[in-house]
Amino acid sequence: MFLFYLFLFAYNMKKLINLNTYFKLLLLIASATVFFFILYTSLYLYTVQEEQHFYKTTHSRYNNEVKSLFILNSRTPTATVIDVTFWDELVRFTKTNDNKWYNKYISSEFQSYEADYIGIYDLDRKLLNKTRSSKIKSFDFIPKEMMTALYNSKFKRFYIKLPEGVVEVFGATIHPSNDPKKNKTKPSGYFFMARLLDASFFESLEDISSSKVSLAFANQKIKAEDDFVTVGLNLKDWKNNTVSTLLFKRPFNLNYSKTKEILFIVVIASIINFLIFIYYTKKWVYDPLKLIKNILETGSSNSISSLKKSKGEFGYIGNLFEENSNQRKQLEIAKQKAEESDTLKSAFLANLSHEIRTPMNAIIGFSDLLMDANLKEKEKIDYLKIIKNSGNSLVSIIEDLIEMSKIDAKQITPNFKGLDLEKCVAELYHAIKITIPKDKEIEFYIVKNPEILQGSIITDETKLKQIIVNLITNAVKFTEKGFVSFGYKINKEKELLEFTIEDSGLGISENYLKIIFDRFRRIEDNSTNDTTGLGLGLSITKAYVEMLGGEINVKSTIGFGSIFTFTIPLQFDQTINTNIQKKSISFPGNHENEIILIAEDDNINFLLLKKIIESKNHTVLRAHNGQEAVDICVENPNISLVFMDIKMPILNGFEAFEQIRAIKPELPVIAQTAYSSFEDREKILQFGFVDYITKPLDKEKIFELLDSIFMEINS
Repeated sequence: MFLFYLFLFAYNMKKLINLNTYFKLLLLIASATVFFFILYTSLYLYTVQEEQHFYKTTHSRYNNEVKSLFILNSRTPTATVIDVTFWDELVRFTKTNDNKWYNKYISSEFQSYEADYIGIYDLDRKLLNKTRSSKIKSFDFIPKEMMTALYNSKFKRFYIKLPEGVVEVFGATIHPSNDPKKNKTKPSGYFFMARLLDASFFESLEDISSSKVSLAFANQKIKAEDDFVTVGLNLKDWKNNTVSTLLFKRPFNLNYSKTKEILFIVVIASIINFLIFIYYTKKWVYDPLKLIKNILETGSSNSISSLKKSKGEFGYIGNLFEENSNQRKQLEIAKQKAEESDTLKSAFLANLSHEIRTPMNAIIGFSDLLMDANLKEKEKIDYLKIIKNSGNSLVSIIEDLIEMSKIDAKQITPNFKGLDLEKCVAELYHAIKITIPKDKEIEFYIVKNPEILQGSIITDETKLKQIIVNLITNAVKFTEKGFVSFGYKINKEKELLEFTIEDSGLGISENYLKIIFDRFRRIEDNSTNDTTGLGLGLSITKAYVEMLGGEINVKSTIGFGSIFTFTIPLQFDQTINTNIQKKSISFPGNHENEIILIAEDDNINFLLLKKIIESKNHTVLRAHNGQEAVDICVENPNISLVFMDIKMPILNGFEAFEQIRAIKPELPVIAQTAYSSFEDREKILQFGFVDYITKPLDKEKIFELLDSIFMEINS
């Protein structure tokens, strides 16, 4: 064993010798500091222990003293009650209720009892007579149930809380004079004497106890004080329940606070001294040497910049390093930027060209085929569907590019407000379910959360919905048969909402999992049927999740499916919801052949919207700019509705709408715009437009708008 310890000591000494000078110096200072710290801490703990011991001893003695004094204070009235209650004439009074005798022997001697109340009861607990001082206003406050207990115990001392204050009551059974121990005869009645615990009572106690005496609530917790020792006596009623607490407080003149403060200051000063030494030794010696080592090994520019800031010779050495590496660094940066720019540009243009040309090829190709007069009706319908779907794909690509550009430019900010999450999840389920292709054997369902959210949460509803829709759409896209599910659970410990979207689709390989959220990345595999899109969907989803303050992750196994999980902060909406009544708009007539103004500067867009509206048997007027739209509204009072393009010459849509609203505040105006972001929509609705439509125009959406507006009558 000795050899083992000797070997261990030699090994540690060898490691110590191998340390550099800086760490050896630190080790020496740290050892001395630890030694003094342990010494001061030991002294401090010893002082605290002695103080606590002395306080406990003083408190115990004081407590015993207070109890003895309180018992002594009650001894005289106790003796008086006991002496009075084995008295033949008092026994006779309980039977005769002779008021003259009572006034002569009891009432007239009331002052000598030094009490505030005297009452005599017969065995039926009926008050025969009483005498009270001006301090007590209560009439008959002795509990009747108590007399039953007194019948057996012969004597009781207890307390009662009255409106006047706490009263100390002495009660005893009445017996003949030949039965002083009250064990030969049965009680003839009950005798009670009471005194009010008032200011004079407390002054008397304060004089004999050299303490400050006061009443407190029942079972009040006594707070320890450095300069006082406090003892509490519980005053209990005849049922042994605490009525109030009598507090005795006496100065405690001995404490060690100054000693502890001095020891604490010494310890803090030692620690600060040690930290100052470490700081400046590290700053003046260790950090510059470490920077030089790092520069020689890696050529770090940050290390060179930091070394230049050092004082004296180390700063000069930093300047030499910088001059030596500037040209090499600039050449490497230029080369790297050129290569990265060329690679990204080529990849982006190739991918963008392919994705735009694919739907454009379908649109142009099938448009040419439609010009064939010999086409059958079914073929025409099929070609039109292909053209429409290709157009939608092209719009989706453009919107993804615009959205990604806005994210990069930080032009998108979350719009946090209250959201009923359960309602939102249900709406998403019903909206997505009808879009799942009928040829896919997919069971789509919600994973119910066992713990329902109590109230609304604060988040961006639009972005949260877009995240869930993107992930579910992806799941459906790569699942031909099986299930797709989504749901959420509450993580109260981390204050997060955890959403899960799971599918039983193709799954994602390990290589693709690493780049799944990168831009322009798509899963391209032999088993994948659909690889359309720019590969921006999951990148936008990830950006939205991070914008909401959360994280997104994915787990997947080839052939078994994928699980996407993301989190957002759990923050409840504390605002009070107020239902704002939507302004009702009414129109005369039968809502057919209404006059509708279209403010549109582009001929093709006007022609399309005109044809859609005229298919519902309405009359269409046109304004080529904002000013013309205002003039037509002024001249034609029969206009029922206005479709207002936002971007127009002379006056834009907002300016024109503002003037129309001033003239005809009840005239509904619908905005039509190519701006489709949430921020643009919010701006339009907040400005006062009744609704909006986005380009490319959706015929069904326009029909729904016309029906809802023309059917809305004062309600």
